Amino acid sequence: MKKRSVVAAIDVGTTKICTIIADVKDNGTPRVVGVGICPSKGLHKGLVVNINEARESIRESVRRAEQASNYKVESAYVGVTGRHVTSMNNHGVVAITRNDRVVRPDDLKRVLASAQSVKTASDRRLLHVIPRGYTVDGQQGVKNPIGMHGFRLDVETHVITAAVTSIQNLIKTIRSLGIEIEDLVLEPLASSEAILTEDEKQVGVVMADIGGGTTDVAVFKEGSIWHTSILPVAGYQLTRDIAIGLGLPFEIAEEMKKKYGSVMPVYEGQGSTAPAISKDGHGVNYQDLCDIIRARVEEILKLIMLELPNADYEATIPAGMVLTGGSANLAGLATLGCEILKMPVRIGTPNDVYGIADVLRDPAYSTAVGLLLWGTKHDGKKQWKSGPFSGLTQLATQLKKLFGSNNNNKQS
Repeated sequence: MKKRSVVAAIDVGTTKICTIIADVKDNGTPRVVGVGICPSKGLHKGLVVNINEARESIRESVRRAEQASNYKVESAYVGVTGRHVTSMNNHGVVAITRNDRVVRPDDLKRVLASAQSVKTASDRRLLHVIPRGYTVDGQQGVKNPIGMHGFRLDVETHVITAAVTSIQNLIKTIRSLGIEIEDLVLEPLASSEAILTEDEKQVGVVMADIGGGTTDVAVFKEGSIWHTSILPVAGYQLTRDIAIGLGLPFEIAEEMKKKYGSVMPVYEGQGSTAPAISKDGHGVNYQDLCDIIRARVEEILKLIMLELPNADYEATIPAGMVLTGGSANLAGLATLGCEILKMPVRIGTPNDVYGIADVLRDPAYSTAVGLLLWGTKHDGKKQWKSGPFSGLTQLATQLKKLFGSNNNNKQS
């Protein structure tokens, strides 16, 4: 029998750290055996701002997951977010010069290397180079050109880069705990693994993960990633607006937002009088609380739409919008989204997780579950290498796994 493997994922968020440990059995299905969740310190808008505080938060999250699973985390898949992340689409082309004109894995390496030969500043490095689709002698829409005949091979790729300093601070924090990095994964890519269906990706959909510090946006079309961006506004701004607008301490404002917050409030009682709510001696009007939340949420939804590369929303994303992340738990959010954006809107929750995973069936844990699924899909093999993180190194490993050993791979 195939030896059981263990995959770990660490979602280093602005408001919480979530570590998941899972068994991966022969059929490739992960079974969660340990979950560790604790408040996050030392991070702001997805970036490490205090290494010591961040390290202790991550240490506690990992310790809890290890205690629940009785496994030790030696390596993990780690999410990356922050305004420093940028993306672009790029084109590559190579000639097939062999006499038989058959496309081989080496040709894919060459064409993808050509597509990622973009000018990047010295303080930036490639994080992902994702093929969107291939063209062989003008035939578009090819997903796997290996074995096809042709004279010319083109590829459209989605290239994601990140700031070296921000990434190295995250790497240093994780490694100081004795944990190696299996792969650095852009968080909206991870979240999409957990909540989007293949039909949505094929038709065209925008996913927005509204977390604590950032809103991560990803657009999928024709089964591939089309666009990614990171917005520096999210749940933190909601809580800050409540605290300032209603004169509350930040912690009380956060608790009231989670317990009572709604973007489509329903007032009980006679007339339009809204009830008063209180916490630890602080009293506020329910309508005032919900009005502040709604105003900020409307702004975030409109900012998400402004990030789309094409103003023709109906043609680009006919499947609409999928909202996830901790802030997606706000009551009435999907209804408000449909009302404002005039398109289908649903809340994305990771459901296809097994084992001791009840707590993970919540939009707040989409990224953590997605990181786990990403790791499972890549067989737990290390793609990211030590030193300056390199898209070339990662790309070569991905291609080898995808196309170099197709005959040996099991069908799942």
